[in-house]
Amino acid sequence: MQHADAPLGLPFMKMHGLGNDFVVIDQRGNDTRVSAALARALGDRHRGVGFDQLAVLGDVADADIGLTFFNSDGSTAGACGNATRCVARFEMARRGITSLTLKTERGLLQAEDAGGGLTRVNMGAPLLDWADIPLAREMDTLELPIDGKPTATGMGNPHCTFFVDDAEAIDLTSFGSAHEHHELFPQRTNVQVAHLVDKNHLRMRVWERGVGVTLASGSSSCATAVAAARRGLTDRQVRIDLDGGRIDINWRDDGVWMTGPTAHVFSGHLTPEFIAAL
Repeated sequence: MQHADAPLGLPFMKMHGLGNDFVVIDQRGNDTRVSAALARALGDRHRGVGFDQLAVLGDVADADIGLTFFNSDGSTAGACGNATRCVARFEMARRGITSLTLKTERGLLQAEDAGGGLTRVNMGAPLLDWADIPLAREMDTLELPIDGKPTATGMGNPHCTFFVDDAEAIDLTSFGSAHEHHELFPQRTNVQVAHLVDKNHLRMRVWERGVGVTLASGSSSCATAVAAARRGLTDRQVRIDLDGGRIDINWRDDGVWMTGPTAHVFSGHLTPEFIAAL
């Protein structure tokens, strides 16, 4: 237990969206540099705090807030939909507003209070051309030349979606690990397995690159909804049931909108000793 007169270290928040969990560090007014080594140490669920992704907040000139993402293995992630929703919810409540813009590697994203405790984020237009995802060579992204003929989609990070008879019957640990490093994906890929439950209702499970099996993934949900619509399996507005709960996706003309719940679990401080040991 830290004594009351002991110096506090780096503040952080623990959040999750449908069990997809994050550590959030606010660098605004803070000169601590968040490195890959810090991300790996923090992501260790036994010796650190534990997370699927680390979200780092910063000041930017052309948006209300800037966001940078790390995976638990220390690699960077260009997009993280659930973390974006969590941060948007926190910041809107802090400022007393109902909408704001966030700047990520994906670009400028719009977030809104959707009512009923839900938060909605526009994750931008999907990337459907092979070079933009990116893939290793030119090909039709609707059906890749991989067993199972998955669909490739870019949402600021690459995705590979398999439509199967029963997503719950797939050994996702071995399946996801095998396909994350497929030679067609030079930047590795997130892997989803999904099946149609009913009209415009999907069941999906996800393997995230640099992390492993997660209870939910916002960008994966967006990619799966886009892939399902492109293949004629669903309309553009769908419900997706994840291991961690329900998310709603609407692929509109202005981008892919994602709506779901968020949770701010606790706040704390990393001790100076933890940071110094990196």
